[in-house]
Amino acid sequence: MNIEIRASKEQDLPEMVKIWNEVVEEGVAFPQEEFLTLQTGKQFFGSQTYNGVAVDMDTGAICGLYILHPNNIGRCGHIANASYAVSSACRGLHIGEKLVADCLIQGKNHGFSLLQFNAVVATNIHARHLYERLGFIPLGIIPKGFRMKDGHYEDICPYYREL
Repeated sequence: MNIEIRASKEQDLPEMVKIWNEVVEEGVAFPQEEFLTLQTGKQFFGSQTYNGVAVDMDTGAICGLYILHPNNIGRCGHIANASYAVSSACRGLHIGEKLVADCLIQGKNHGFSLLQFNAVVATNIHARHLYERLGFIPLGIIPKGFRMKDGHYEDICPYYREL
């Protein structure tokens, strides 16, 4: 696959909603429980500071995305937060790494000086290894901070990295 990361466009919205909802449905990574529609997806993605998409340049298909936004307001507004989603059909191809690398650049370009992840599920080993490989620092463990789809609780691990 020839993957490029670029800013999302309006015509990407249906695929972005589909990929986002796939991760929500899995119930093991995103805190959201409500699915996006085209209307709520347009509002949701439109409220972000930046949305990046991973495009298979051979087919034009969107195979992943990320959202970037402030983690807080005011005196903490320099800290960004982001979420990443890769289509299940495209996982294991290092698309997530390309999304995170682009997000680091876009975060800095949009005036953020730190990127913080509030709730990386401890059992999401692939994401945790990726973040640590890219220089993110784990901040500890919040016991039972994430309710999995099946109802049991897993620990969460906040991370941060300077941009």
